[in-house]
Amino acid sequence: MSEQSRHIHFQNTNRWSTKQLVTMALMCAVSALFMFVQIPLIPAAPFLTYDPSLVPAMVSGFAYGPGSGIAVGVLAVIIHALTTGDWVGALMNIVACACFILPVALVYQRKRTYVGAIVGLVLGVVAATLASIVSNLTIGVWFWYGSADVIMPLMIPAVIPFNLAKTVLNSVLTLVVYKAISNLITPQKDQVKGRA
Repeated sequence: MSEQSRHIHFQNTNRWSTKQLVTMALMCAVSALFMFVQIPLIPAAPFLTYDPSLVPAMVSGFAYGPGSGIAVGVLAVIIHALTTGDWVGALMNIVACACFILPVALVYQRKRTYVGAIVGLVLGVVAATLASIVSNLTIGVWFWYGSADVIMPLMIPAVIPFNLAKTVLNSVLTLVVYKAISNLITPQKDQVKGRA
């Protein structure tokens, strides 16, 4: 064996490993199933229902980065749309999913601590709530309401509180679930003290 071959170093290509892909597939399946849970949160707007489908996507985002979290969330939305035929709702969910997961996973990727997770989740709650307003006034108006006058009266009493409640619930559940299963999905060598 030559001197050179004894000192081969492998470069990290940042590609997902088989274990990560399997974990992401499981998270995607769980997320898609969770989309069938429909819990009304705002009595004034019973058509706005909560489901915990973003929790597995966010756990994947915490564990493997923003690309993983968004991939899990978007694939779950597409699976749900294929079974329900609701492509307008799916498009709005994709916007909400990306705007919730991206800031959280980006912050947590840079600061892998409990504080980093909280800061990211607060940013995600704000971004997803703002995105819900924009998507209701664009996608919703174009395909469902026909006019902004239909949805505007529901913005303050229903749409904004619902999206705030939904993302806060998802944030709390994500913290609980990720803390409980992080040792199973994240290699021990990648964990640091104080990590969420």
